[in-house]
Amino acid sequence: MLRSVCLLTPFIFLIQIIVAQQKLPWNGKKCAVVLTYDDGLSVHLTNAIPVLDSVGLKGTFYLSDYTGLLQSQIPQWQKAAANEHELGNHTMHHPCQGGRAGREFVQPENDLNNYTVKRITDDILSMNALLNSIDGKTERTFAYPCGDTHIRDTPYLEPIKNRFLAARGVMPAMLSPDQVKLNDVNCYSVNGQSADELIKLVQEAKDKKGLLVFLFHGVGGGHSLNVSLDVHSKLLHHLQHDQDIWNTTLLDAVKFIRKTSNKK
Repeated sequence: MLRSVCLLTPFIFLIQIIVAQQKLPWNGKKCAVVLTYDDGLSVHLTNAIPVLDSVGLKGTFYLSDYTGLLQSQIPQWQKAAANEHELGNHTMHHPCQGGRAGREFVQPENDLNNYTVKRITDDILSMNALLNSIDGKTERTFAYPCGDTHIRDTPYLEPIKNRFLAARGVMPAMLSPDQVKLNDVNCYSVNGQSADELIKLVQEAKDKKGLLVFLFHGVGGGHSLNVSLDVHSKLLHHLQHDQDIWNTTLLDAVKFIRKTSNKK
């Protein structure tokens, strides 16, 4: 009898581990953390990706060509995609709503108020075609430039929403898989916070068992919205060593949500 109990003990322990993992909502982890980088900046290639690669983490990079540099960057983005970083659509020309406080940078030719739905969807589909030529993929996520989702009263992504598995917005929240709004995924913008402040958000995501999406622009410079190299590195190294976190791309997080929550 004692021998039978001893033989069963490892199997009981294994079952307990499996049951415990099933209670964790994010691919067997307490939370999911997604690192997104907007605009396809040169510093993403020189400052962000090398650190991500050094610690074995993956990022989602939303490319746009408002700087006119994308063509020269294509070989580097191809290398990033081959290393399993996600390339997402951030429109070709990055139109935003102008004419209000904080939007003085918006030029008339890129003012979303001057766009039609057809013009913006043509722009988005052109970027999709370019991204496909870079990474050969068709599954894609989108990020709204400046977080603007409408042209006047019209949600402009609606006519082509079937081209994307999800769209990332800019409003902060940490939600469970069944609560995530795939047409406007929440995120936390990073601009000048300390490493402790960002790591505190990670702990909060674990406590809430939610999806935490970070939004970076400048990394060690390159944009007025910026995170220092030191803070960026400290956050990534923290994520590397925290076994309760599922670091993944937004695309893979969304595919997991769709599969487990029956969302379409």
